[in-house]
Amino acid sequence: MDTLVEASVEEALRTGDGGEVRLYAAACAERAAPLFIGLRAGRPDRAADLDLCMESVRGLWYADRALPDAAERVRALEGFPELRPREEGITDVAGTYAFFGVLVLRYALLANASADADHALSCGHAALTAMALLDRNLGGRVVFRAEEEALQARSLSGDAAGLWEASVASGRERFRAALGCLPR
Repeated sequence: MDTLVEASVEEALRTGDGGEVRLYAAACAERAAPLFIGLRAGRPDRAADLDLCMESVRGLWYADRALPDAAERVRALEGFPELRPREEGITDVAGTYAFFGVLVLRYALLANASADADHALSCGHAALTAMALLDRNLGGRVVFRAEEEALQARSLSGDAAGLWEASVASGRERFRAALGCLPR
């Protein structure tokens, strides 16, 4: 599988245990979820979707075990408009970033349920793709993608101390940056 994920991270995922795969996926989802949650907040028709995302991200951090309803959550996410194919594709900035927030969460839930490195790699790849796009939309600075690479490696370093806090802070910054890309 061709992926943007660094070779050392891929190797760690393939040789690691289920807890490491789940922690990696949880951290990726924590950093990406604000793109969906923040860009869809305030829409009454999406309140249940927002709740599902927030509850899912919170549940993913219990990396020592799979969420018992992860498959149901994946099916629910696949019903979101962001993941339903459309003939015209996604044409707006907010829709694009919201799509990536949901896509990363989908793969994170799959990785959580299966502890499969391929699902985790897809999760990481989607997160890196989103950050490369964000960097490009911010004038080509390589800030967010480089940070995502570093945080992905950190999540597999064996020292998870501070990973949640770093992921939350990073997610907030990414959301703020994405807001700056929206047309005024």
